Amino acid sequence: MRDLRISVTDRCNFRCTYCMPREIYGRDYAFLPRAELLTFEEITRLATIFAALGVRKFRLTGGEPLLRRDLDQLVTMLTKIAGVDDVTLTTNGSVLARHAHRLAAGGLKRITVSLDSLDDATFMRLNDAAFPVRNVLGGIAAAVDAGLAPIKVNMVVRRGVNEASVLPMARWARDEGHILRFIEYMDVGHTNGWRMDDVVPAAEILADIDAEMPIEAVPPRYRGEVATRWRYRDDSGEVGLIASVTQPFCGDCTRARLTADGQLYTCLFANNGSDLRALLRGEADDAAIKDRLEQIWAKRDDRYSELRTAATRSPSSSRLPALAMIDPSRVEMSRIGG
Repeated sequence: MRDLRISVTDRCNFRCTYCMPREIYGRDYAFLPRAELLTFEEITRLATIFAALGVRKFRLTGGEPLLRRDLDQLVTMLTKIAGVDDVTLTTNGSVLARHAHRLAAGGLKRITVSLDSLDDATFMRLNDAAFPVRNVLGGIAAAVDAGLAPIKVNMVVRRGVNEASVLPMARWARDEGHILRFIEYMDVGHTNGWRMDDVVPAAEILADIDAEMPIEAVPPRYRGEVATRWRYRDDSGEVGLIASVTQPFCGDCTRARLTADGQLYTCLFANNGSDLRALLRGEADDAAIKDRLEQIWAKRDDRYSELRTAATRSPSSSRLPALAMIDPSRVEMSRIGG
C-alpha cells in the first residue's frame, strides 16, 4: 500500500455519462449529508496512520473535490504529514481557475484534469451539464500560472462518442506540454450502461497516435504505476495509457480508496467497504485503527479486472451476465473517487 485516494465529496456539477448519468443522479438524488462526511481533521488523522503504514502519496478526489469548501486547508494539513512525498488532486477543471493559486499556496504540487474532448459538442454531450471546453482550458491555464505544471490530463475514450478526439487531444497536449493519459472506458459501478463493445482498446489508441506521431515505450517509474508510458520519438512529450479492461494490472496494485463518509475500499471495482468513520468517532485509538488497516490490506483478494477480462474474452460466455456473477453490487465511481 503506497497510494491513498481520498474522496472529499460525493457531489459533482457534471453528469458525465460514464460516471454520474443524469437519469440516476437527478434533482431528487440524495447525496451524503454534511454530518456524514469526514472532517478535515478526521481525514488528516487517518492519513497520518496510513503514512505510518507506508503510504507515500495522497490524491484528493470526489465527486468534484473542488466543491468541498476550503479544500486548500486540507492540502496544507496533508502536506505536513511526515513521510509523504506527494499530495495531488484530480478535478474536472470547472472551478479550477478560482482555486488554482490557493491550492498551490497550500502546498499542492501537481494536478490532474479530466477532459474528454476539445470539441464543444462532444464534450458537452459527455458532461451533460452544458459546460464548455473553454472554461476547463481556462482552469488548466490558471493551474500552469500557479506553478502546478506539467498538468496531467485524463481522457476516457468511449467508442461511438469521442474516439475521434484522440488525435486532436494528443496534438494539443503535446503542443501545450501537458501529459495526456487515455483511459479505457470501464464498468465502475452499475449505472453507466457499460458494454465491452464501447471500449476502445489501448492498442488501438496507440496505433492511431503512432501512425501520425511516432512513439516508443518508456519504462515505469515504479512498481504499481497504473499507466503505461510512451514518449514521442522526437522528444516532444509523452502520453500514458490506463488499460484496466484489456491489460489488467491487479497484481501490482498499491492503491487504497477512502470515501467521503469514511468507507475504505481496496479496489475500484469493490462491492464492500470497511467503516473507518465508526472507529474515528468511537473510542478507537490510533494503534487500534492501524491494526484494523493492516488486517484489511493483508486480507484483500481483489482481482475484478482480471476476472472481467477473462469473462469478456470467453466465446462461450454471455458478457454482462457473467460479469454480474463476478460482482453484483460494485461501488459507484462518484462515491469511490475513481
